[in-house]
Amino acid sequence: MARESESGLPIEPVYGPDDLEGWDPGEKLGEPGSYPFTRGVHPTMYTGRLWTMRQYAGFGTAAESNARYKQLIAHGTTGLSVAFDLPTQMGHDSDAPIAHGEVGKVGVAVDSIEDMRTLLDGIPLDRVSTSMTINAPAALLLLLYQLVGEEQGVPADRLTGTVQNDVLKEYIARGTYIFPPKPSLRLVADLFGYCRAEIPRWNTISISGYHMAEAGATPVQEVAFTLADGIEYVRTALAAGLDVDDFAPRLSFFFVARTVLLEEVAKFRAARRVWARVMRDEFGARNPKSLMLRFHTQTAGVQLTAQQPEVNLVRVAVQGLAAVLGGTQSLHTNSFDEAIALPTAKSARLALRTQQVLAYETDVAATVDPFAGSYAVESMTDAMEAAVLELMGKVADLGGAVSAIERGFQKGEIERSAYRIARETDSGERVVVGVNRFTLDEEEPYEPLRVDPAIEARQAERLAELRAGRDRAAVDAALAGLREAASGTGNVLYPMKEALRARATVGEVCGALREVWGTYVPSEVF
Repeated sequence: MARESESGLPIEPVYGPDDLEGWDPGEKLGEPGSYPFTRGVHPTMYTGRLWTMRQYAGFGTAAESNARYKQLIAHGTTGLSVAFDLPTQMGHDSDAPIAHGEVGKVGVAVDSIEDMRTLLDGIPLDRVSTSMTINAPAALLLLLYQLVGEEQGVPADRLTGTVQNDVLKEYIARGTYIFPPKPSLRLVADLFGYCRAEIPRWNTISISGYHMAEAGATPVQEVAFTLADGIEYVRTALAAGLDVDDFAPRLSFFFVARTVLLEEVAKFRAARRVWARVMRDEFGARNPKSLMLRFHTQTAGVQLTAQQPEVNLVRVAVQGLAAVLGGTQSLHTNSFDEAIALPTAKSARLALRTQQVLAYETDVAATVDPFAGSYAVESMTDAMEAAVLELMGKVADLGGAVSAIERGFQKGEIERSAYRIARETDSGERVVVGVNRFTLDEEEPYEPLRVDPAIEARQAERLAELRAGRDRAAVDAALAGLREAASGTGNVLYPMKEALRARATVGEVCGALREVWGTYVPSEVF
């Protein structure tokens, strides 16, 4: 009897030639590195260059996170990925009342250029690629990064990395938004234009399905809603006067890798194919790089368990393998203890070692797209593509991603999927090893990493020193210039950079924009 995939698509017990009857490999596959990129975005893929091993880290103070980054680099990490705490993600300073109890808890606290300087101390920005998981205030953190690069003597055209900068998924699944959708999209477009002129090698957005998956989205929902968001960003940039081939080559994506290996491989291959056709047929992109769906992958934190946490090492290995077989450009492997607390230095090292085993001790990097021509995976790729296009069509019928968000469509669909998964787990229909089957009577003790709550006071002291030692008149003038730009139509990143250079804080800059643009209040209509 056939079973269903995570997306509810049938998985047949046996696949064969009949499942690909009438199947045109030229149309479906192409060559690796060529349209429609089903087989990967580069002709040689990992046979020419391995994926970037980009470990996500950040906690407590900038100094503590800096020490962890240096450890990761010493152990072989080839790219950094910065986690910011919730106050920073929401555009609040560490000493704001709303930040109480959250400073440094789920990422590093960055309030000003002083913190960014400490965070990157001793890290060569011309040789290390950095991804920053930041959305609503992405422009601020990128400008702080650029300013520190200038202090290091690194020209902006040598900086490489990514800002997530995907605010639409915040309205759908995550909630760390600040401004309403319209000015948020303007800020995204301004960042596109700024980077084209000033930081040309920077990836200006990482359009994210990962957080939707963490909220309960199926693989089909993850891809469909992510690509629909991508279409909205492209339209916004075009409306701002940019040419599609001026910014599309710097778009990137961010997906999850679950333990359902075959479906995940099919998902990644289908996503590349769909995006290539959208960019060519809907937006008329001519540069082949504009058609490429390049993506980062993170293994599925939502599938990790606090029970028998060492089993997560196995899950992460399978998930990482799915990402590699699917052709990811960079990968973060979660630490086995993340369902309990922030990862320890040892568990973070083990997570990196998982990638290194995949890269150097297996043969998965020896050939391009190992599953090409597989009856099962090609059939599943076609089924995934059809389901994704159907769901994207529903979003389009509602007027596009923003209109669908305002009507609660994506959020409602994801919540229904999450509820189904929870019921299946509770009933035992969905097996979770160590949770509802193969359990232990008593768990072994584990000592997690704990963030010192005193860092909140220390951050407040640093802010007080910063404010006392800066030119307040210069800060006020720079913030006034930012408010004026936000009220008009010019690119706000230029006055924003000057405000940050004058040592305005993240909270002050976001506060100036709140005065002009307001804040977002979600609709109650689902």
